[in-house]
Amino acid sequence: MAGPGSYLLVIDCEQPTEIEVGALGSRAFEAGYYAYVGSAFGPGGLSRVDRHRQVDAGDHDVRHWHVDYLLGAAETELATVETFPDRDLECELSTALGAAGCERVAAFGASDCDCPSHLWGPTDRSRLRDVADSFRA
Repeated sequence: MAGPGSYLLVIDCEQPTEIEVGALGSRAFEAGYYAYVGSAFGPGGLSRVDRHRQVDAGDHDVRHWHVDYLLGAAETELATVETFPDRDLECELSTALGAAGCERVAAFGASDCDCPSHLWGPTDRSRLRDVADSFRA
């Protein structure tokens, strides 16, 4: 079992697409890279990231979180995962992505906090890497 922490998923949306995102309804996604920030402080900790990988690979088809709908779409692929063990950075990462000039996808994945979103993009991959790196310093 993995310990607790926060994570950032970099998702490549290879072409413009429209995805039904549970209660959020149909959402349009432009081509490009998106960053989703999450935290895993409950049972299983960062093993939640393995579940996201399974959804992306088509090995798990239950859609529990908003990001599951994005990861489960044929037009998207999980490009990179950044983890931050034992650090509660979900909202700080989200704020940093906005400050770095990333556009937010309104109300996506932020139903349990005051953030406007936990999904940002589309943007270039290097910008997302820079934000993640700034939390490693």
